[in-house]
Amino acid sequence: MSDIQEVQQQIIDEFQALSDWTERYKHIIKQGRTLDPLDDKHKVEENLVRGCQSQVWLHTRLEGDKVIFEADSDAAITKGLVALMVRFYSNQTPDDIIANDPQFIKKIGMEQHLSPTRSNGLASMVKQMKIYAMAYKSKLAEEPTSP
Repeated sequence: MSDIQEVQQQIIDEFQALSDWTERYKHIIKQGRTLDPLDDKHKVEENLVRGCQSQVWLHTRLEGDKVIFEADSDAAITKGLVALMVRFYSNQTPDDIIANDPQFIKKIGMEQHLSPTRSNGLASMVKQMKIYAMAYKSKLAEEPTSP
């Protein structure tokens, strides 16, 4: 299990090793192919991320004190972006998710290479992931601690 800053640095290093944005887009699409298929039972209206031009489904659960994200999209580049966000935030604590923004987006120059609609969709996804983290944080705070 990697700490969230380690994951962020791994993503930055991967993209900085690629020579140009054609290669980087190929890498983004390849990331999308690494996502485990999202069960159709999770591809429901309530799991759609609002603000995305493409359809993006985000399913989440809590395992111990870690938030697990699963996601899918109907568009190749969007699915790759989704995969990067799942990789960054999944298996992290709610506090780590809330406290950390995906700085790799700026550091690798991605924001200049995304259309405004993709940028808005990515921002919507980050916001939704943080909302889930806040909900899990309050749920964990309510659970009685065992002696």
